[in-house]
Amino acid sequence: MATMQCSIVSAERNIFAGEVERVVAVSVMGELGILRGHEPSLLELKPGPVRVIREGGEEEIFYVSGGFLEVQPHEVSVLADSAERARDLDAGEAEKARDEARSALAGRSGELDHQHALAEIEAATARLRTLSQLRNRKGQK
Repeated sequence: MATMQCSIVSAERNIFAGEVERVVAVSVMGELGILRGHEPSLLELKPGPVRVIREGGEEEIFYVSGGFLEVQPHEVSVLADSAERARDLDAGEAEKARDEARSALAGRSGELDHQHALAEIEAATARLRTLSQLRNRKGQK
C-alpha cells in the first residue's frame, strides 16, 4: 500500500513524524480514515485517539486533546493543543480527573463552572477511550 508523510504536533513538541499507510482520527463530524491521495481537507478534531498505521500494519495510538487535522494528498498533519502517546497515559489519573469533574459538576456554582466541568469530563473520558483502544490492540482487558 502507498504511504504518506504524517506528523503529530502539540503546542509543546513534535510527537510523531514518519511514513504511514493510514491515519484514523475522530473529527467533530465522526471517525475518519485517511489514505494517500485523500482530498485536501482541514478538519476539527475531538479529544480522543489518533491511530497511525505504518507500512506492514504496525499501529501506534496517540491521545490528542482536540485540534485540527490537515490533509494533503501526500501528507497528514495533526495539530493539537496537547498530544501524547497512548502508552504514556495513566488510567488512574484519567479516572480521578473524570471523578473530580463529575463532583464539580454536581456542586457547580455557575455556567462557567458547568462548562469547565463538562470539558474536563470529556477530556478524561477521551483519555480512557484511548487507553481502551490501546489495550484492545494488545489483546488485553
